[in-house]
Amino acid sequence: MRIGELARLTETSARSLRYYEREGLITPRRQTNGYRDYDDYLVDRVLQIRGLLDAGLPTRIIKQILPCLDAPRKIHFADATPEMITTLEGEGEKMTRRIDCLTRNRDAIREYLAVVKSLA
Repeated sequence: MRIGELARLTETSARSLRYYEREGLITPRRQTNGYRDYDDYLVDRVLQIRGLLDAGLPTRIIKQILPCLDAPRKIHFADATPEMITTLEGEGEKMTRRIDCLTRNRDAIREYLAVVKSLA
């Protein structure tokens, strides 16, 4: 598939897809005319990358764990180094703090909306 199709299916800009390619996160094939040709499996891969980026993982960490991702939300990393484990534990703690903050903000917005709607 062409870059526009992958962008549409993943709701990711073509610019971001080219960035993922430069960072070594995805690798499209090249057609004889030089156009990028993306395999179907890259739809899930891009969604995984976006999810990991949204969770706050830097691309350098994502690049390290991507080879271990078999399917969405399944990570197999048999050769994890102590440094990788420490890094991932730290990233997991950061995610938990962000989730807690987002949950508090969501709850505050819901409370605000409930009050506003009750006054309307």
